[in-house]
Amino acid sequence: QVQLVESEGGLVQPGGSLRLSCAASGFTLESYSIGWFRQAPGKEREGVSCISSNDGSTFYGDSVRGRFTISRDNAKNTAYLQMDSLKPEDTAVYYCRAGTAYWGKGTLVTVSP
Repeated sequence: QVQLVESEGGLVQPGGSLRLSCAASGFTLESYSIGWFRQAPGKEREGVSCISSNDGSTFYGDSVRGRFTISRDNAKNTAYLQMDSLKPEDTAVYYCRAGTAYWGKGTLVTVSP
């Protein structure tokens, strides 16, 4: 069964850090680019970051550049999103996507005092 499963999010204080993981099963993640997206309450889903499948090149949205870091461990069939210096406006449901075909179900990250 093909699945992408994000790790549990949670409540983080402003300025704090959290690492999300995205574990693939039923297919090899190495063959796919990985994207992280988020959807805040009342807003459209937006792209956060992505990493290519071939050379590992990365892209970040303006709102997270310099604070978030995307990575992948092909041996573990898992991708990661390290989130530092979190802000209340980072509160959202975070989703990972492999290529354009496979989506995780999402995990809620809340940044609040």
